[in-house]
Amino acid sequence: MEYLDFELPIKELEEQLDKCMIIGEESDVDVSETCKQIEKKLADTRKEIYKNLTAWQRVQLSRHPNRPYTLDYINAICGDTFLELHGDRNVKDDKAMIGGLGKIGDQSYMFVGQQKGYNTKTRQYRNFGMANPEGYRKALRLMKSAEKFGIPVVCFIDTPGAYPGIEAEERGQGEAIARNILEMTRLKVPVIVVIIGEGASGGALGIGVGDKVLMLENTWYSVISPESCSSILWRSWEYKEQAAEALKLTATDMKKMKLIDEIVREPAGGAHANREKTFEIVKNKISSHFEELKKLSPKELVENRMDKYANMGVFNG
Repeated sequence: MEYLDFELPIKELEEQLDKCMIIGEESDVDVSETCKQIEKKLADTRKEIYKNLTAWQRVQLSRHPNRPYTLDYINAICGDTFLELHGDRNVKDDKAMIGGLGKIGDQSYMFVGQQKGYNTKTRQYRNFGMANPEGYRKALRLMKSAEKFGIPVVCFIDTPGAYPGIEAEERGQGEAIARNILEMTRLKVPVIVVIIGEGASGGALGIGVGDKVLMLENTWYSVISPESCSSILWRSWEYKEQAAEALKLTATDMKKMKLIDEIVREPAGGAHANREKTFEIVKNKISSHFEELKKLSPKELVENRMDKYANMGVFNG
């Protein structure tokens, strides 16, 4: 397990607990009381640290190297039922954007999401989770197929942004994202969006229009990353913590501004601390929201979705 700077007190206590247990196993000394004390201190420290996280610390947690990615969620939720579908029928298959059919119980879903890599090789293969235009076009093709067969759509967002390379712009990055936003607002099937990591810029919005938008507790959703914001405003990355606070990018801020529908609580220590529990929580949330949405007719779904987004940013003075 890797630890972030602010998690170091937890690391120290965990190491103390391990040593204490080893002493108990290797000698006749009764260390059960000492171990209990360390366990209690560890639980209290964990609670204290994660209760008072700053916006920047949540950004760090959303990028934690051990944090589960889109395919981890899909494989855990769907098991063997997931069938990945490839290609945009135009340019190529974008490895940063994945999608396909899978089942939760007896219900089929079309899953779409950005996928990051686990090591240098897979990060390059997945282009660091930054999709090209063909990735967004593939996502739209899959969503339209789902609409055709009356299958609900689930989108997992985890991207530092759409790929900003010149070849992406040449192939119409802006148009591809805009087209997705337009088409997603009028999809005639339920659309559930779950932000599982970073939700940055248009790259996130390209698959982010949904009837229900859920955010895991330690994720962020914003027009720009704190580092980029800092470099624009202060000509330096040093002010990223201030930028993170000012951007109001945490799940709590988003809920307060009515830009998302629900905050999904993570296990103590973040999604990576107890992956199985996180998968179970997300799976149950998807199922319960679908049960709600399936009662609506296609016309009601589209009308409600349009109204929801049209009302965002309305200010009553």
